[in-house]
Amino acid sequence: MVYAIAFAVAALLAGWLTPRMRNAAIRFGIVDRPDGRLKTQREPVPYLGGLAIYLAFLLALALTLHFGERVLGILLAGSIVLILGLIDDLGQLGPWTKLAGQLVAVSVLIKSGIYIQLTFVPPVLAMALSVLWMLAVTNAFNLIDVMDGLSAGNACVASIVLLVVADLDGGVTAATLLAALAGSCLGFVRYNFAPARIYMGDAGSMFIGLLLGALAMDIAYTKHNRLGALAPALVLGLPLFDMLFVMYIRRLRGLPVMTGSPDHIALRLRNWRLSTRQTVVLSYGVTTLLGAAGLALTLLSWNGAVAVLASVVLMGLVSGLWLKRLDVRL
Repeated sequence: MVYAIAFAVAALLAGWLTPRMRNAAIRFGIVDRPDGRLKTQREPVPYLGGLAIYLAFLLALALTLHFGERVLGILLAGSIVLILGLIDDLGQLGPWTKLAGQLVAVSVLIKSGIYIQLTFVPPVLAMALSVLWMLAVTNAFNLIDVMDGLSAGNACVASIVLLVVADLDGGVTAATLLAALAGSCLGFVRYNFAPARIYMGDAGSMFIGLLLGALAMDIAYTKHNRLGALAPALVLGLPLFDMLFVMYIRRLRGLPVMTGSPDHIALRLRNWRLSTRQTVVLSYGVTTLLGAAGLALTLLSWNGAVAVLASVVLMGLVSGLWLKRLDVRL
């Protein structure tokens, strides 16, 4: 029941707050203006959607959850990247400045005891993997936010899958946080789905990315087999795959990895033959399938987990080779 309450309250609050944040952004001129290259919307679109997600998430938790040390650590780290993203939305931060701020947020998580904890991984390696994982997921959701409804919608689906895994593990706190995050994203997507009336900006995409990365680390996956440790990478596989794919393509083209380009999977599919809405809905389906594969990875025996993982890797390779051949002109 507490999951349902957290989800419903967050969704309703996000649905109420988002249009008000939109009006505030328009009033103060906090908008994303088309540039004819990567930003191809017809007219300026207001930001501050990320702030609506953040406030809805916090208020829902205030009604449903006890704020222990680990919860406070997650909220503090999330607040750091949210403020960092807001500064970037209002002006512009360099990639290295954002990376430095993200490292501060990750250090808060580690100090709060939230990091990868696997008995078969040495503590020093676990810490290093935790930092790498958090930076990857945070930036993956930031990078995938290139199309209306894409980042927030996939975050909602992934949150629900991780909620199921957390509940099966007995992690009530993590599951409640994920329910609130899913509800916040759903309430926002109503206004962000194509054609978007508001964007969440870096503030929102980095916030949900950091929260998903942190909460994914706060769940046990290896009760049935050690390959279950890879389940979070499958559940969050779409943004992670897109990030790695874009980095690879930019490297091949001799472009700086941190420079924006139209190489994203969603943009390739839209340029191929799908509409924006079709591309986004397809991405939701892919995340659902990857989530089911991740859940299966935690429940099956070793042999079954190997079969699932091999199938996902094979499909990823085939998809990558096909996507590489698609035209990327906007």
